[in-house]
Amino acid sequence: MKIELIDLTVRDLVAGYRDDGEGGVRGYGGKLDIRPPFQREFIYKVKERNAVIDSILKGFPLNVMYWSDRGDGTYEIIDGQQRTISIAQYVAEKPGFSIPVLGFDNKPDNLGFDNQQPDIRARILDYELMVYVCTGTDSEKLDWFKTINIAGVKLTDQELRNAVYSGSWVTDAKRYFSRHGCAARGLGGDYMSGNPIRQDYLETVIKWISGGQIGEYMRLQQHDANALPLWEYFMAVIAWTKATFTEYRSSMKGVDWGSLYNSYKNAKLDPVAIEAEIEILLDDEEVQRESGIYPYILTREKKHLNLRAFDARMKRRVYRKQEGICAICKKDFDISDMEADHIRPWSEGGKTSEDNCQMLCKPCNREKAAK
Repeated sequence: MKIELIDLTVRDLVAGYRDDGEGGVRGYGGKLDIRPPFQREFIYKVKERNAVIDSILKGFPLNVMYWSDRGDGTYEIIDGQQRTISIAQYVAEKPGFSIPVLGFDNKPDNLGFDNQQPDIRARILDYELMVYVCTGTDSEKLDWFKTINIAGVKLTDQELRNAVYSGSWVTDAKRYFSRHGCAARGLGGDYMSGNPIRQDYLETVIKWISGGQIGEYMRLQQHDANALPLWEYFMAVIAWTKATFTEYRSSMKGVDWGSLYNSYKNAKLDPVAIEAEIEILLDDEEVQRESGIYPYILTREKKHLNLRAFDARMKRRVYRKQEGICAICKKDFDISDMEADHIRPWSEGGKTSEDNCQMLCKPCNREKAAK
């Protein structure tokens, strides 16, 4: 593998710059893919992109950028997309992109590139960038890519996967799941957590459909022409969720809906009865995790509810009342070898109160729980 520093100015970088939306973003005379499939969309806000141009005007060094040599005379950006697009958009006079510059009256004027004086424009175009290019096999470039990420690029796991399995499938999947106004956000954004731009939606849905085998699923789909089956699966999950849990609540955001759909999509469920039980559970002060109500309704696993537990002071008081004797086997134990137990179970209306608490040795508590 070879890594080399190339001489590059802003003039070189922005030559032939174009942003064709779905068609991609290009620069460096059309030879640089500024937004390869694994990259997120442009997310810099005004303050950040202005800081890039201000650094250039003051001659301050920008952070190192990294490209990968594709081996066919073209390159792709590994790190530096946001800075590159900020520079290119300013020089290309993107509408609305201007920077504040103090005028003769000491008041800031917002100047686009073409509004700058000729010497200022030349200073920007002649600014030298620090760009390292990696040339090598796919596996060598992947190792390098991961090393760069550890050093500070801070890509998410899914962005790394997008790089490894880049191709037609990833490009189409991002169209559905990885843009500000993507279709997934419009259809099921209320049920999803995370940020589509950081690939959270895409990662979640692949996790659902693959049973957690995200990398393997992407490997198998990598060269497919489109991601329509993934989108159809997502639509089915959201439709089932809305039909099963008919009243939307904010606590439904981020629930593991795909896993529930996978297990219960063919079950005979009564949405009216489900809604009635949800109301009861929402009013139950013992339930500490509202989002856990939905998986509990289907699985009956109380762990989802994070039921209120006896606190340490209550345990000590009950332990002293029992004089350290287990309420079942009647043997003496240190408090560290005992656990608090509901005399009347929560499922039968028991509360987490001192008068409903008993201390049991660990073996007795396990045996009781298993019955």
